[in-house]
Amino acid sequence: MFGYIRVDKNELLVREYEAYKSVYCGLCKRMGREYSFLSRFLLSYDCTFYAVFLMALKRSCEGFHGGRCRFNPLKKCTYCACGDDALSKAAAVNVTLAYYKLIDDISDSGFLKRAALKAVKPFLSRFRKKAARRFPYIDKLAEKMLNSQLKAEKNPDCNLDMAAEPTAEFLAALLECEGSGNLSRVYRQTGYGLGRFIYLIDAADDLEKDIKKGNFNPFIPYGENRLEIMKNNLSSALSMTFDAYNLLDITDFKGVLDNVILRGLPTVQSEILKKYEVKNEESV
Repeated sequence: MFGYIRVDKNELLVREYEAYKSVYCGLCKRMGREYSFLSRFLLSYDCTFYAVFLMALKRSCEGFHGGRCRFNPLKKCTYCACGDDALSKAAAVNVTLAYYKLIDDISDSGFLKRAALKAVKPFLSRFRKKAARRFPYIDKLAEKMLNSQLKAEKNPDCNLDMAAEPTAEFLAALLECEGSGNLSRVYRQTGYGLGRFIYLIDAADDLEKDIKKGNFNPFIPYGENRLEIMKNNLSSALSMTFDAYNLLDITDFKGVLDNVILRGLPTVQSEILKKYEVKNEESV
């Protein structure tokens, strides 16, 4: 994923932020243990959210314990103790998505950058294969997402919905398998809205770069109406996510999850769209 699912730290209680950090540090530790020290450089906020979400759904957090940071032994850390495989699943998603994003970046890059990325590929390929052995469904979903994304972007009739569908479907399927019956449908809808938001906010963030490089971006065809289209579609995705999330009976990490959905995501949207709003004001 892309690092857009973040907490709004200023609006979190101290104990909530400490709990969030403990999951972040716990995921970092788990990635190092299950893949390698180098895999920790891939750690993302998105997968930290995924770990928090899974532990909240299953109520699998078994408390917190102190330790030393694996990057800086002089720094003390608090680690979340997890009673199931939530951290391992989040670690697998993290390294798997990093691998497939690398494949996508290689196809979109120039000669020099492509050569540098190919040098990293063997390491990520090893991580991805190890994750696929333990969680094959994660790899299958990620591979399907990449193939569907490439197919959609090559379609001359590709619109916003078609472009956002692979990422939305990936996260929908990823969360859906964590439940059963009506609950799985709620999980799916939450993931679908969140996945759609992630794709659209990434496209909005990369718009200027994509225009300069001639890359695909679903907002390019909208011309002067881009800002309005961005706002409407991102707000709709957030609303879809919140409506589904609000149906969940969550106790553990509720303050953290509420903060991400209600404060963190809207703040990210505001920060990214602000640069286009400023340019519109300057052009008037």
